[in-house]
Amino acid sequence: MLSPDRIINPMPLAVAAADYDVVRRAIGHIRGHWREQPDIEAIAEAAGVTATELHHLFRRWCGLTPKAFVQALTLDGARQLLRDSASVLDATYEVGLSGPGRLHDLFVTHEAMSPGEWKSGGEGLTILFGFHPSPFGSALVMATERGLAGLAFADPGEEKSALADMKGRWPRATYVEDSARTAAIARRIFDPTQWNPQQPLRVVLIGTDWEVRVWEALLEIPMGRLATYSGIAGKLAAPKAARAVGAAVGKNPVSFVVPCHRVVGKAGDLTGYHWGITRKRAMLGWEAGKLAAAV
Repeated sequence: MLSPDRIINPMPLAVAAADYDVVRRAIGHIRGHWREQPDIEAIAEAAGVTATELHHLFRRWCGLTPKAFVQALTLDGARQLLRDSASVLDATYEVGLSGPGRLHDLFVTHEAMSPGEWKSGGEGLTILFGFHPSPFGSALVMATERGLAGLAFADPGEEKSALADMKGRWPRATYVEDSARTAAIARRIFDPTQWNPQQPLRVVLIGTDWEVRVWEALLEIPMGRLATYSGIAGKLAAPKAARAVGAAVGKNPVSFVVPCHRVVGKAGDLTGYHWGITRKRAMLGWEAGKLAAAV
């Protein structure tokens, strides 16, 4: 279990958000040069900081050295995670049931809205929303009285676009900005000291029956593991539906918590991500650091 007492000196979310700006630039360089396994000096120069500053930043942000972060984000690293995850979608989930990788089993519980509620476009539904700092940039948290309904991300200046994107999913809902109430949910999501199996975060899934089935399968991917679109299709007894799985993954409204970032192509390539491939890489690296800290 990734328990709070294993996380030393957790970082304030505002600091993590500020760090992400540098991390984003560093990842951009790593993404373009990972085959060369760039050294810390080259990454630091691209990120606009010194090598020493970059080293301390990565240790503070995710608990990994820049070198370890590069290794975690390479294609070979992804392929290794896939090899390690060969049985991750088996019904028994025998591997790692009590280990730190079972994060989402421990701190998330979920329910799905009825098909009728989804078809109405959210009519009669009140959704509270607010923007909050996170390790991956500005996070848009959206909640109903039944639980977390949406989680999106935005780089500076993109907040209005992110909000419009999310509102378009449930166009008939009533939206109320209430950052005071959504702030508590943001802390539950991004502050590891608040990941508590006795008080799981409640999530409500609003989508078609097929989309909800795919999103439920995503919740079963352990932290530190990856799954493929075809693997999820097989899990859902629809082995030829890999493309339909990809479409549902792309429509996941609760990013990070419902971990669509842990789904990759068959060859281990990271493919796309609705909120940006750089952010997907950052999430995988951040989770690798949290797992390393828990060992």
